[in-house]
Amino acid sequence: MIKEACVEGFTQALRAQELGADRIELCENLAVGGTTPSIGTLFACKKHLKIPVIAMIRPRGGNFIYDAVELEIMAEDIKACHSAGADGIAVGLLNNMGEIDLPNLYKLVKKAGNMQVTFHKAIDLTENIEKELLRLCDSGLAQRVLTSGGDPTALEGASMLKKMIAVSEGRITVIVAGKVTHSNLGDLSKLIPAHEFHGRRIVGDF
Repeated sequence: MIKEACVEGFTQALRAQELGADRIELCENLAVGGTTPSIGTLFACKKHLKIPVIAMIRPRGGNFIYDAVELEIMAEDIKACHSAGADGIAVGLLNNMGEIDLPNLYKLVKKAGNMQVTFHKAIDLTENIEKELLRLCDSGLAQRVLTSGGDPTALEGASMLKKMIAVSEGRITVIVAGKVTHSNLGDLSKLIPAHEFHGRRIVGDF
């Protein structure tokens, strides 16, 4: 099982590693769901941590429909994260029809080079999660998708999460998210046949 800890800043990242996290999702502004971390923080994490670091690429809180300038910002942030040695990025884009914005996602992923790509919880806001998951699989643009099955918590979204794991047929790794904690991880892993789980408290409080 892979335990991915969602953290805000270097101190939390280091603590998560000490508590047994297998991978870090590095963010700022978790009060709004996370935004792009500073490059200095990313450099520090890559220098001092021994586990992979995934950088959030999100220029602001709110929805996941971005204008041309925001897309430019995201592209530059991706290039900077690549230069800083990030192991991957977490990114998500939607269009006005409640679908994944594949054309703009493609443009951003081209900037990622050899970094891994996680399509984050923006998928939970699409009109048809199963359909959009298959479109994402067919695109080949992401290795992972972070989701709570369209519900506030993984427990509530368990039925959809199991469907997503089944319909993706191993073409993409489903990372289970949504109030996943150290205390409920065991029960969730028995309920949902996933190999990767994500949460702010997945390895404890820090």
